[in-house]
Amino acid sequence: MFENKSFRNIIILLIVIANIGCDQISKKIVRESVSPGDRIELINQNFLLMNVENNGAFLSVFSNASPLVKKITLLGLPTIMLIGVLFYLFSESKLPKVALIGWSFVIGGGIGNMYDRIKFGSVTDFLFIDLGGIFRTGVFNMADVSIMVGMGFLILFYIQDATRKEDASIENDPI
Repeated sequence: MFENKSFRNIIILLIVIANIGCDQISKKIVRESVSPGDRIELINQNFLLMNVENNGAFLSVFSNASPLVKKITLLGLPTIMLIGVLFYLFSESKLPKVALIGWSFVIGGGIGNMYDRIKFGSVTDFLFIDLGGIFRTGVFNMADVSIMVGMGFLILFYIQDATRKEDASIENDPI
């Protein structure tokens, strides 16, 4: 835990801003240098750079929904959730570092994609990985990477937390 609340809040903001910045800079570069529909091979056909505008959510979910449903599911609910989690981070002083970092990454990625939806009406996705039958992604962006990295930190935290609680209950369980 970060003992100094001001320092802790600065760390949260720096992580969030760094994730938003990385996302927005990478999308700006792609919008300016990759034409929509182009497929640029970075590593054979396994790692591609492209410019795809996603007007839905993850993997284009809700892309064919009505404008009202889109506003609620792609702008309204995520905004409420991001504000709620950010408030939680600033107010919960006992949150361990790994969880704080994880949630900060998720918020930064979420804000990056929300900004695109508000400014452009869609989210710019540009990376695609295909490792044959082993692993294949949809087209994604750096905000998605931030969210996934953040979720990785959170999964790690919650597994560690569950293990600690289980160990504590075993130690306190009379035989």
